[in-house]
Amino acid sequence: MTKTMLRAAPRILALSIGLALSGCGGIPTNKSLESIHQPVVERTSYTLDVTTGPGGLSPTEQRRLSGWFDAMDLRYGDRVYVDDPLSSTDTRSAIEGLAGRHGLLVSEDAPVTPGYVNAGTARIVVTRSKAVVPGCPDWSARSDANPLNATSSNYGCATNSNLASMVADPEHLLKGAEAKGNTVVMSSNKAIQAYRDATQSGNGGTAVKASASTGN
Repeated sequence: MTKTMLRAAPRILALSIGLALSGCGGIPTNKSLESIHQPVVERTSYTLDVTTGPGGLSPTEQRRLSGWFDAMDLRYGDRVYVDDPLSSTDTRSAIEGLAGRHGLLVSEDAPVTPGYVNAGTARIVVTRSKAVVPGCPDWSARSDANPLNATSSNYGCATNSNLASMVADPEHLLKGAEAKGNTVVMSSNKAIQAYRDATQSGNGGTAVKASASTGN
């Protein structure tokens, strides 16, 4: 081995070690089957102050509130609250009627919002939630080496992102739906039972009528 080769040997050794270590970069470390990428629920509040009177909301204020609900595209999953210092039943009834057109009920215990609500004014609060999965997709672990037998850094991104985008009410990801299934089951069973108890068409019961058609 020449002197030149001897002088170059440390450099070659250092370079080979560096290349070996670079191949270990980005090794996945999550050894469980629980994804580190979980849906996060973000909640945003929107407010509108309306003028109230002895009879609740005037027709003008009701039209303004109805237009705001339409502009907000009020939908399932949204929550509507009323912050009324006078706690007027007429005001609440008018707001409930407008919210009911969108299939929503007015919830209790309005959240705290900035500023004050003076007497003669009611604040309508609409809270809307959105579910997202931060950090997805995640291909930070690109190494083929997997000495920990860990899951991919992107593991769970597709499933949880699809779940976050498809869930109708993102709040259900936090605490689940309230127990309202009994009513749904009772309603469906009532329809099924009525169908079963109906007289068969052969005995003069309900029959499917063919729609009339007209010729050209």
